[in-house]
Amino acid sequence: MAASSQITGMEVKTSKGHLKVCKMKKKVLRKQVRAQHTLMKHEGIECVSHATQSLVIANAGLGNGMSRHQLLRIVGEHGLVETLLMPPNKPYSFVKYGTTEEGKKAFGALNGKEVTLEDCGQNIVLYINFVEKVLWQNAVPTSLPPGLMIIEKIISPEEERRMLESIDWIGYEDTQNGLPEICDLFLENCLKQGYIKHKPDQLTVNQYEPGQGIPPHIDTHSAFEDEIISLSLGAQIVMDFKHPDGHTVAIMLPRCSLLVMAGESRYLWTHGITPRKYDVIQASELGQKVGTITADVGDLTLNRRETRTSFTFRKVRRSPCNCIYPSVCDSQKGQQRQVQPSFPHNEMEASVLEQEYVHKVYEEIATHFSSTRHSPWPRIVEFLRSLPKGSIVADVGCGNGKYLGINEDLYMVGCDRSKNLVDICGEKNFQAFVCDALSVPIRSGSCDACISIAVIHHFSTAERRLATIRELARLLRPGGMALIYVWAMEQEYKNQKSKYLKEKNGSKDEEEINTGSAQRPLSDQMPDSNKQNSACSDRLLNDLKDEGCDAKPVADSRLPVHTNRTSFHSQDLLVPWHLKGGTKKKRESVDTVVFPAGSKESQELSPVFHRYYHVFCEGELEAACRSLDCVRVQKSYYDQGNWCVVLEKL
Repeated sequence: MAASSQITGMEVKTSKGHLKVCKMKKKVLRKQVRAQHTLMKHEGIECVSHATQSLVIANAGLGNGMSRHQLLRIVGEHGLVETLLMPPNKPYSFVKYGTTEEGKKAFGALNGKEVTLEDCGQNIVLYINFVEKVLWQNAVPTSLPPGLMIIEKIISPEEERRMLESIDWIGYEDTQNGLPEICDLFLENCLKQGYIKHKPDQLTVNQYEPGQGIPPHIDTHSAFEDEIISLSLGAQIVMDFKHPDGHTVAIMLPRCSLLVMAGESRYLWTHGITPRKYDVIQASELGQKVGTITADVGDLTLNRRETRTSFTFRKVRRSPCNCIYPSVCDSQKGQQRQVQPSFPHNEMEASVLEQEYVHKVYEEIATHFSSTRHSPWPRIVEFLRSLPKGSIVADVGCGNGKYLGINEDLYMVGCDRSKNLVDICGEKNFQAFVCDALSVPIRSGSCDACISIAVIHHFSTAERRLATIRELARLLRPGGMALIYVWAMEQEYKNQKSKYLKEKNGSKDEEEINTGSAQRPLSDQMPDSNKQNSACSDRLLNDLKDEGCDAKPVADSRLPVHTNRTSFHSQDLLVPWHLKGGTKKKRESVDTVVFPAGSKESQELSPVFHRYYHVFCEGELEAACRSLDCVRVQKSYYDQGNWCVVLEKL
């Protein structure tokens, strides 16, 4: 009897243990399936049920505190690791083994395994899935912001120690009593080496513990001169720089290095330090060489921050700032600029021009502009209605969204640089968000089709226009289609005048139509170009010479202001928009308007805004598209004053 009771007790104990194991297995399976769905939904990565060499490991990524060193040790116990990819800010990683058998072995050993993160002591559970292959597109290497320089090892460890000991550095700031002697000697050496042009007269010293940061900012223009320099002591740090167009660059500042910000990097870009305890850095260089941190997923790891001290030197400004960045300059805000802008000669000038004469203008005129944009163009409607039911379509530069509701069988999403125009889309219950056409936050290869209607002609260099086309191609899946419309130089084509020219005498909507070419197809605003050969851009791609457009350089002068409803005489120009029904808000922002000196418009009561355009001569858009090896020009045509192409992603 006693023996029987003992056996029964053992059976009950075994049964409970078995039940616990079953529950654990079910939990692991649920988490595993959830990880599959997350990868598919957010990254388009499909997991498979059969064994492969490649695994995706959920809960083991840079985004949740797993370092490359620890993960490599964990996965390396189960076979030869050919590749370990750790995407930045993601809570998962990919590993590829030498054989499928090693992949199966790792799967069995690691799925549901609990591990402790070495750097923080937190326990996590790994969830494993098989994938056929891992394709991860790294970000294109970025360059330092213009005017920014970093000098490594500018002082020795002994000099670092003496500088830290020389001053009561917590929150130190001194503009009255001069700089400490050791700092004077340091600055004299910087002048001697040519690292700086002027000796600073003000010092700010701060200490930053792990987890602390600096909000993104631009040092006040009116308070300090051009060069601002910062010495990093005690530890390395990653500093983030951001351009007004949204472009960001993460830059490593090594210990004992000097950061020099001058020109554009000092006046236009914000800089700051994100508050966190770890930085994502290149794994192959833990004490990494100076430069930008690129998203090389095969060479990224986490680096624990340590206490950093910064010595920041500035020269106090004694007169108002007169820089070339009035949009962010506190000395120049509110001053009406009476001169027309010049043609841009580099990326920085192009970005500033577009910010002032495209982005800001459309924010101001959005309501009036939208009221003139209500009739869809037939050939664009035809394109959208020809797409298969259920197609995912992005309207890049959607304006007020007049194409977003054309075909209810499509899943369409719009984006535009103008927040006010995107808000109008929202009022119509369309899905749209704010972004720049150069960088659309949509996953690569996720769209069946894209449209870009009257957008690319607002980019002021050939390189930026080409980059916009390349961005459209990136969004498309192989076989996906893109439709692009740009304003044509030729407004009289095959002996037919465009609607833009025909309506120059007396249309009641003349002002709205002739000036409203922002983010929509502009059937009604295209000028004629007596002969297109008179003004082709000097930035035109070389291919264009084969297309018969005799490119001539643009004169190094101010951009001309176009006379509405007339032929074009220049490819790069400003097109006026006469704002009607101006509200108080609109009139308060009239300082963004640029009037040509002595012009008739400058005397009128209603505000006149000027928008930058590059009008395309025949063959130019097609040649730009053909320069990309990832697309094929399926069709090109002329439609009421616009050059148009249909592209197919290869």
